[in-house]
Amino acid sequence: MNTNKKQLKNRTIASLGIILASLGLAYAPIPGLEQKIVVVSGTELAEPIQQLKAKFEQENPNIKIELKSQGSQDIVNNYIDKKNDFQPTIVIPASAEFIEELNQRYSAQNNSQTFYDSPQPIAKTFLVGIAWPERGKVLFPDNRFSWQRLEQAMTVGNWQGIGGKNEWGSFDFVTTDPTRSNSGQATLNLWSIAKTGGNLNLNDPSVTALFGTIKRSIYQPPRSTDILLQEFIARGPNDADVATVYESIALSRWQQSQKNQNKAYQIYYLDPTIETVATAAIVRQNVSDSQANAARKFITFLTQPEQQKVFVQFGFRPINNSINLQSVPNSPWNQNIPGVELNPSVKTVPAPNPQTSGEIQRLWQRVQ
Repeated sequence: MNTNKKQLKNRTIASLGIILASLGLAYAPIPGLEQKIVVVSGTELAEPIQQLKAKFEQENPNIKIELKSQGSQDIVNNYIDKKNDFQPTIVIPASAEFIEELNQRYSAQNNSQTFYDSPQPIAKTFLVGIAWPERGKVLFPDNRFSWQRLEQAMTVGNWQGIGGKNEWGSFDFVTTDPTRSNSGQATLNLWSIAKTGGNLNLNDPSVTALFGTIKRSIYQPPRSTDILLQEFIARGPNDADVATVYESIALSRWQQSQKNQNKAYQIYYLDPTIETVATAAIVRQNVSDSQANAARKFITFLTQPEQQKVFVQFGFRPINNSINLQSVPNSPWNQNIPGVELNPSVKTVPAPNPQTSGEIQRLWQRVQ
């Protein structure tokens, strides 16, 4: 009798062992089948994608993701010029126009297809202005962003000359390097439109003069928007007064500015502004079919509602318009951030196409 009980116990333990081993095989990475993909995104996307990476890898244990971040123009240039010391699988610049530029340049040089599939939108945001509140009231007395007032302040060069306090010192505007970053290009594009009365004309002498004024006023412009905003917050008033950045990053770092400077910047919506749509594409060069399949899973994952809510928490507007911005937990649209609007009543103009971006960069490099 005791022998039978012992045999039954042993069989039960063996059965449980087989079940546990089977479960382990089902959920553990299978040697030889693990795929590694490299995702290169604009710096403004780095934090939400980093957070989502862990969840994706947990759900897909056979896929490992390596993340890289660069300015959007750098993403294109580094890929075309083969300057990366890694092999990208997915590229996600800040704007779809950079995907178009990458496609045009790569296909022209290689006479082959650039991407596996049609590029997919991931998240949206606007270009906005930010300023420290006391200075914003002087620069924009009607609480509306003005390129004309901004140019006037840069031309004068100090706050006292435009009605500010003498102790505020020089006027310091910050934007990103337009030869490396989307937000810098978008800033110059919108400013040029305003300068020429609504029609972009980069050959207009007044635009050339404007570019010269801006370039002389900005010392070593940052290479990406997130780096710009971190520097803006760290430097504070007197070293960084006004900047143009993405709404997403302005919202996600607002609390940081409150903590670091004991006061937070205010957001100003540009009118017109540019809505940029971060767009993902799977490149073909040196990417296998199995890597492409893994990349498709990640892109699909990013566009699902639960992941879109994470982008909202980082200040992005979702591509899924059914998601209510205020219903998302920890939404920045519920934090009473000065100047923020759910549906800003401003016009949007298209982001500069690759040809216009190229002209902006050439003019910027040419002026003194």
